[in-house]
Amino acid sequence: MPQLLSLETCFSPELFPIYKNTETIVVVVDILRATTSICSAFENGVTSIIPVRSRDEARTYKEQGYMVAAERNGIKLDFADFGNSPDNFKPETVHGKTIVYSTTNGTKTIQMAADCKAVVIGAFSNISALAEYLIAHKSPIILLCAGWKGRYNIEDTVFCGALAEKLLQSQLFENKCDATKTAVEMWNNHHNDLRALINTCAQHDRLTANNLQGCIDFCLTLDTTEKVPVFADGKLYVEK
Repeated sequence: MPQLLSLETCFSPELFPIYKNTETIVVVVDILRATTSICSAFENGVTSIIPVRSRDEARTYKEQGYMVAAERNGIKLDFADFGNSPDNFKPETVHGKTIVYSTTNGTKTIQMAADCKAVVIGAFSNISALAEYLIAHKSPIILLCAGWKGRYNIEDTVFCGALAEKLLQSQLFENKCDATKTAVEMWNNHHNDLRALINTCAQHDRLTANNLQGCIDFCLTLDTTEKVPVFADGKLYVEK
């Protein structure tokens, strides 16, 4: 019997140095809203996305003529073309474009894992296509939650549980990680009314305070795209 592959979940970027293994595929998760929005942008025709850590980097790219999506604490930066909601990226505006992206949590988390075997973007919107991608690549996996400024969050955790359950059903992976077990249990306990769980999240309150809560249902909807964004050479793209 072939050796099963490891499947670990890291609840915060602050913990990633403990988990980091350059032989793993890392799935970056920021459900509300960066990774959902990235998947939406590619579904609507974006060619590539350049994630950057700082607002200064994003501003420099803007001055060079790039379209920029940038926010801090949920609010679109004054020089940016887009904020960080999935519906910002209309096909008539972004098709065929490269977009520079900078968010509070998600984009710096992507860059943290850059020297691992591969970095891919995970969201409820691409969960089935993502599971198929990961199963096909037969590699150890770390599910990396972007969290909120280094802190744990619920929405990323419950997604990791949903994805982990799909991967474990392939019988290629083993679950010896307590964090993954916790995430799977959360998903199994709440998948029948996921919105009720998300209504208790701190990020739900932040989005509501900024009148951005309209994107939440979309962010919790499964399989609105088959795009699996991959990070390599400083850019996100979708493999042909």
